Amino acid sequence: MKTTPFTDVHIALGAKMHEFAGYNMPIEYSGIIDEHNTVCHGVGVFDVSHMGEFWVKGPNALPFLQSITSNDVSALTVGKAQYTCFPNEEGGIVDDLLVYYYEAEKYLLVVNASNIEKDWNWCVSHNTVGAELENSSDRTGQLAVQGPKATAVLQRLTPVDLSAIPYYSFVTGEFAGCKHVIISNTGYTGAGGFELYFYPEDGMTIWNAIFEAGKPEGIKPIGLGARDTLRLEMGFCLYGNDLDDTTSPIEAGLGWITKFTDGKNFTNRVELERQKKEGVTRKLCAFELQDRGIPRHGYEIVDTEGNVIGEVTSGTMSPTTKKGIGMGYVKPAYAKVGTEIFIRIRNKDLKAQVAKPPFRK
Repeated sequence: MKTTPFTDVHIALGAKMHEFAGYNMPIEYSGIIDEHNTVCHGVGVFDVSHMGEFWVKGPNALPFLQSITSNDVSALTVGKAQYTCFPNEEGGIVDDLLVYYYEAEKYLLVVNASNIEKDWNWCVSHNTVGAELENSSDRTGQLAVQGPKATAVLQRLTPVDLSAIPYYSFVTGEFAGCKHVIISNTGYTGAGGFELYFYPEDGMTIWNAIFEAGKPEGIKPIGLGARDTLRLEMGFCLYGNDLDDTTSPIEAGLGWITKFTDGKNFTNRVELERQKKEGVTRKLCAFELQDRGIPRHGYEIVDTEGNVIGEVTSGTMSPTTKKGIGMGYVKPAYAKVGTEIFIRIRNKDLKAQVAKPPFRK
């Protein structure tokens, strides 16, 4: 298995480790609920160095990105980021990702760990305009420091004014004495905080500085288990569960990142534009169980008559509401907020209601 700059630290701290996307990653330390609440009310640190990073450079960087991503990259200004996806030719999604406009003719793509090789091959094979591509995934470390107390902790370690970095914006500067650290406000937890991108050799310096600075706030390391419950309470999609090669951005409620602007002729635009105009046969919805139970990926969603109308793609017991919550694809008629549906758990149909996330206010 691959390692990150912090793998030995996770093991020394007694983390429950497991393979994820080919990496030996921490799933939990003190327990998912405790870690979840730490991020909601304090500050926690996620090792997300397994994520992929590609640089796209040169005069043809923008034309390339406009042709391969669904969102309108031309709308970005330097220092801004956007959420987007790579559509495939069949109407599905190769991956969802972030695009950072780093400087003139230079962009950073941050892709999912499980899709690094797939995404890289996709970019290379679709680079018909001669953009300069560089896969720096193995030369980039990343920590996500999340929670309402994260800004106060991190501000002690950088001259950069963190309060001046709006959501989906970033700055490159000095952090914990290390140069060229990207400080990004694009969190995946809904709890506030920043992501730090840095050279792997600076990893332990940054890790130790953060944990020393965060002692008064009770800072803790957080595993991937709580990362999943936090994103699900916010209604954020996870590739491989809620998104994949067969789900279109229109079905997934991602029409807002699918821009049909003049001159933006991205992969499969015609089909996605048709879906937006004519509708789709299924839609991703969020739901909350009214009966007690825990929905899981793959469980059937049924109507009041017991007819199968869809399938759960993500589910958990919400640490905040203490109710079962989840997301899944259903026939459009059942996707409206307030609609009564049922989740089939061990041959028992448990009552649920379609809801509008976030579940954590």
